[in-house]
Amino acid sequence: MKVYFVGFGPGDTELLTIKAYKILKRADLIIYPGSLIDEKLLKDFSGKKVNSYGMRLEEIIELIESNVKDGKMVARVVSGDPSIFSALNEQIVELERRGIECEVVPGVSSVFSASAILKTELTIPSVSHAVAILRPAGRTLDKDYLEEFAKIPCTLVILLGVDRIEEIAERVGRIRGWDEPIAVVYHASRDDEKVIRGTLGDIAEKVKRAGIKRTAVIIIGRALERRGRRSVLYA
Repeated sequence: MKVYFVGFGPGDTELLTIKAYKILKRADLIIYPGSLIDEKLLKDFSGKKVNSYGMRLEEIIELIESNVKDGKMVARVVSGDPSIFSALNEQIVELERRGIECEVVPGVSSVFSASAILKTELTIPSVSHAVAILRPAGRTLDKDYLEEFAKIPCTLVILLGVDRIEEIAERVGRIRGWDEPIAVVYHASRDDEKVIRGTLGDIAEKVKRAGIKRTAVIIIGRALERRGRRSVLYA
């Protein structure tokens, strides 16, 4: 048996891949991050559910190992896509050290769910040739290089940072100017989704008034204006 790391997407179960849905339907044990995924979003699945919020890495690994060795199918649910800020590596390294096979099932990142809601292409010819996905420096990250990326003509996507929106807007605004477009998408694809648009000069106050303090995607850049040179795709 093996453990499946399943990308749950941004929260809308209709955005699950068919493979992810089938695995969760069959799973005997579903371990999910309760701080990011409400258990009610897992109501379609009958397996035993364990909230990993507050658990130590060792506890999670031991829980997975004991169930896999008992012949149970285990799904370790990850919000969004497992490849982006999911603490995937440390879990797989430890499980493989214990001889447990791991399979990763991709999911829709909140980055792309947010851009879909905004009806925005993150890369537009002559406007933005790249996308930088960042998180602010903090307890688990010494430096974030936000200013360095802000100097490049790219779309900035910031995760896990809406509680520091004023600081982020100021740091980028000093480089790109206060009229640079920005959007904040809270709970992208969920029933309580909120979209706040503005500029680096006014976004902090708008976000504060909306009461958004976590679980939001920040997108900064001229690509939000949906203007630019026509794509050569149709040339």
